[in-house]
Parts: sequence; structure tokens; C-alpha cells
Amino acid sequence: MVEQLFGSKTRVKLLQLFYSNPNRSFYVREITRKIDEQINSVRRELSNLLNIGIITSDNTNNKLYYEVNQKYEFYEPLQAIFGGGVKKLPKKAAAAAPTDGEAEAEQPVDESAAHSELKAVGHIDLAVYTGQFTRDETAGVDIFIIGEVNTNALQKYVDQLELQEKKSLRYTVMSLADFQYRQQIRDRFAVAIMQAKKQVLIDVHNLLDE
Repeated sequence: MVEQLFGSKTRVKLLQLFYSNPNRSFYVREITRKIDEQINSVRRELSNLLNIGIITSDNTNNKLYYEVNQKYEFYEPLQAIFGGGVKKLPKKAAAAAPTDGEAEAEQPVDESAAHSELKAVGHIDLAVYTGQFTRDETAGVDIFIIGEVNTNALQKYVDQLELQEKKSLRYTVMSLADFQYRQQIRDRFAVAIMQAKKQVLIDVHNLLDE
């Protein structure tokens, strides 16, 4: 039904990929691998989405990257249809949020396995992708997590994500109290995290709204 409405299976998969990963950039072969479609079909649909204005493109290091255009006039309704993301809980619900991930919505199609592993890492207040994921080195890390985590479980999660992304990833973990203190004193790293372009996976306490 959705494929008939939006024209093709490849287009629907692309919309799911982009709207599930706002602020995340992808190059063509990475997209082809993630949605498991033929590269010619992917290129054709990327061109269509560019012409409409749903996505934007940018050339970096001789690679053409694509990401969702958050200024597109119908971004919000399309995000509601295709986003399905983890993102954050309303402030009213934050205190009562379960720690096993039950409050999360349907996972983004390309990261569902990694998110499933994330649940086993521990109690997570904030998790974001930045750095190589968003092509923004402001914070100097690729994964930033706030919470009480199991070190071995976290390493397993990162190892799995590195295999999936085919790249070495840098990550930093700190407690909620430590991050809040760093925010208060305007610590350089905390400021960099706040300013960096990032993909928010979990933000239980709306820390990034502060």
C-alpha cells in the first residue's frame, strides 16, 4: 500500500532510511548496502528526491553525501510517517520511563539491530551519533552516551556497529551528574556536544533542549 502511494519500493526504503536518521549523511554505495536495492534504482530515486527537495546533497572528499532536508515544507508529516525513531520522551514521561527500552517506538530500519544491542548496554539517559555519522568533528567523538553502562556490553555494541558501518568508531561515556556539572561550568566538551550536528537516539531527560 505504501509502495503504491509513494511510487516504488526503493523510494519507500530511502524515505525510511533518511527520515529515521535526521542529521545523518550517507553516500550512494552505503545507501545501496543498507536498503539492499540495485544501485541504478537507488541513483534514480535519489535524483527524484533531490529534485522534489526532500533530500539534499553535498560533496566531501570526492564522495557525494545525501541527507534528509529538514527545511522541506512537508518534513514533519513525512517524518511522522517514515521516521519511527527513538529520539526522546516527553518531559512528563521522563521520570517514569522504563529502562528496558519498552517506551521506544519502532526502530529505524537501518539501525534496528544496533539499537536492540543498545538496550543491553545499561541504563542510558542520552545516546547520540555524531562525528563520522554526521560529518561534524566538533566534539571529536562518533558516539556519546550518558548513563550507567556495562563496559563489556558497550564494547560489544560498538564492535557490532563498527562491523555494520565498516569503520573504526570513537566513543565517550559519562554519568548524568558529570554531564550536568560540565554543562553548568560550560566545559569545552559539553559545549561541543551541544553544538555538534548529531543524530539523537535516546534523550530521556531532554538534555539537549537545555
